[in-house]
Amino acid sequence: MRRHDPFRAIADSTRRAILQFLRQRGVCTAGEIAGRFRRISRPAVSRHLRVLREAGLVVAQGVGREQRYRLDVTVLARMQRDWFAPLVPAWQQALAALKQQVESPAARRKHNSTAAGRVA
Repeated sequence: MRRHDPFRAIADSTRRAILQFLRQRGVCTAGEIAGRFRRISRPAVSRHLRVLREAGLVVAQGVGREQRYRLDVTVLARMQRDWFAPLVPAWQQALAALKQQVESPAARRKHNSTAAGRVA
């Protein structure tokens, strides 16, 4: 099976909701998943599941005539490790800069003068 881009797969809000549903519920049939997403047709749910499967984000196992889907965190873990974890230091640096700015004496004076104006 050809692998597809997992970022493209999670770019769609319905597919992210399906992943969230599977994270909460564990293993679900395609019918259970479609029942959760009544605003879209069953064929549309099947297409979303196919994209998620091809991206390696879910695994389908045939049980009788049913397909049971479960989340496969392997690709998500790789995305976290390769793409998001390297951004953590930049995020922490931005938060530290914001904290320093908010807690600066000038910011406290501005906050105190604004608060005093509201009281009067």
